[in-house]
Amino acid sequence: MDWLTILSTTVHAAIGWETVVYGLAAIGVNIHFGYTGLLNFGQAAFMAVAGYGLAVTVVVFNLPFVVGVLVGLAAAALLALLMGIPTLQLRADYLAIVTIAAAEIIRLVFRSVYFKDIFGGSDGRRGFNGDFYAMNFLYDPGRYGIGPFGFDERTMWLLTVGWAVVLLCCLVVFLLMRSPWGRVLKAIREDEDAVRALGKNVFAYKMQSLMLGGIIGCFGGFFYGLYNGSVQPDVFGTEMTFFAYTIVILGGAARVFGPVVGAMIFWVLFVFVGNLLAELVANGYIPFMTNIQVGPVRYALVGLGFILLLVARPQGIFGDKREIAIDAR
Repeated sequence: MDWLTILSTTVHAAIGWETVVYGLAAIGVNIHFGYTGLLNFGQAAFMAVAGYGLAVTVVVFNLPFVVGVLVGLAAAALLALLMGIPTLQLRADYLAIVTIAAAEIIRLVFRSVYFKDIFGGSDGRRGFNGDFYAMNFLYDPGRYGIGPFGFDERTMWLLTVGWAVVLLCCLVVFLLMRSPWGRVLKAIREDEDAVRALGKNVFAYKMQSLMLGGIIGCFGGFFYGLYNGSVQPDVFGTEMTFFAYTIVILGGAARVFGPVVGAMIFWVLFVFVGNLLAELVANGYIPFMTNIQVGPVRYALVGLGFILLLVARPQGIFGDKREIAIDAR
């Protein structure tokens, strides 16, 4: 058993790029679901338009990297408007159905042969992250860390910028949710009819929440593309949104650092269970299982662990049971 490899990959997962990407996506979902009570199942669409906005701007139109980031942010804001106008009049499961359908439509548009010259079809777009790594002024070529617990200079640069963005987003959420605006969002989550009776424009507040959460989540799409050097449409499927919701509930809805801690735990469990099963199979401790079966069994075991955790503590690690109760009237 190679325990050193298992331990090092698990530590990497706790602070790695997956945690950054899904942590940002979950912070956005937390604004939608945790603070406002919106069942938006289209978070993957915000990540997709951001990643493709950056990629298409740099690769197809040969514009600077910074312009690509601005295009991606603008695309996420526009998507929030287009998705919010027809859906935010709906509630609970109706909103969830419409937003998940809208996310699938966007994925299929990016995947379509008709727009292949722009979006690259099922192959996606690649080769747009060079300018980002050229901005690296902190790390010289080499490996940074202690022993096996380290990263190369490119990954360290991405993680430094990524975690800075995560902390900045947490600070923004902390300040906003303690403002009068944030208190209105929480009131909408509890009883939007009462908020409307007090003269507040519930639709406008929901739209602002959808836009803010989508823009924060779209940074996850940026960092996914920057790490992998490519974006493909099938990556931004419904499972990405479901993972983000799992992370929010795991860490605790309507908690500033709940999505961040939830993302760490999610990927630590995912990587640890997968590597442990692979080592057990390779060393013959599980003779009835093959390496091909490790992936599905990992999903089953991690899912079972989450079910048991939520049975014992349905509000998540830091959450409150009242924060996950949605008014579905």
